[in-house]
Amino acid sequence: MCTTIQPTNPAVLQGDLGQRLVDSTVRTLELYSIHLGVRLGLYAALVEHGPLTPAELASHAGIAERYAREWLEQQSVAGFLAPDHEDADPTRRRYLLPESNAAALTDEESLAYLAPMASMVVGVGGALPEVVEAYRTGGGVPYARYGQSFRDGQGAINRPLLSTELTGSWLPSIPDVHARLLEGGARVADVGCGQGWSTIALAEAYPSAEVIGIEPDQASAGDARERAAGLGSKARFEAVNGKELAGRGPFDVVLIVEALHDMSHPDEVLRGIRESLAPGGALIVVDERVADEFSPMAGDAERMMYGWSVVHCLPVGMAEQRARPIGTVIRSSAVKALAEETGYARFEILPIEHEQFRFYRLGA
Repeated sequence: MCTTIQPTNPAVLQGDLGQRLVDSTVRTLELYSIHLGVRLGLYAALVEHGPLTPAELASHAGIAERYAREWLEQQSVAGFLAPDHEDADPTRRRYLLPESNAAALTDEESLAYLAPMASMVVGVGGALPEVVEAYRTGGGVPYARYGQSFRDGQGAINRPLLSTELTGSWLPSIPDVHARLLEGGARVADVGCGQGWSTIALAEAYPSAEVIGIEPDQASAGDARERAAGLGSKARFEAVNGKELAGRGPFDVVLIVEALHDMSHPDEVLRGIRESLAPGGALIVVDERVADEFSPMAGDAERMMYGWSVVHCLPVGMAEQRARPIGTVIRSSAVKALAEETGYARFEILPIEHEQFRFYRLGA
């Protein structure tokens, strides 16, 4: 006897799956076109010199005119750019980047800047053959295999938030931690710091503290050093794994910002951090705000988290031997269980409201 299982996901119930796949293909191709616009400086040229004809864009950006025309027309069809005359000679038509779209595509310091997502998708595409093989073997894909596009995209998408809210609202919402960071001599470790924007923000906001960025990916650590060059000795970066932190303590504050879910051995990292904490020290974990339990009725945010997990975060976490990765959909129960397993006496979910992140405090 065959039992038919009825779909419960509203995305399946509400429409034709075929149309969803067509729509997804269109949007994915548009992300690739955005990546071209960012990487080749096309949006930047339009902001600085626009509106431009294809020949003018080609000249300013250093690309071939025929490619410039096709890209400009595609961007207009997508609704990203606005042509001056729809029926004009295609070689003479001028294109403008509307102010309403400029922040999302060009303003690297704006919270509205979302163009880096396109570069992350491009990076995932480059690593997909290895992801396929990892699924077959049970192995993983090292972060470095996702390349510069993913690395730059991830750094750029996090920069506006980490440069403003981390030290502007999140840490000040934890009074004793904020006060300790303002005191002279505080030592801070920023574990999984990526390209260093969180470490830089910490060094600038708490100039009397010693701030160390910990990042196992060599290329990311190199990027971070370049970005922090103007800070002198206020911030330094070490290309080591977080589980090696015990020998570098004691630290008054340790942060893990959107990185715990990517780690191959989060248990070993948390143990190393616990051993590195000074008496009364705090570990602050910032990670994805997802539902407390799995449900096929989850909304778009959880769909995105699972999307990143199956093609990037889980394969990266599986890259080491005997890996125990969590995956992007990191539920609060998993963090609590991990804290208990690794010997933390204190665990709390902090009352900081944010639509994307949940905040945890752990103490030895």
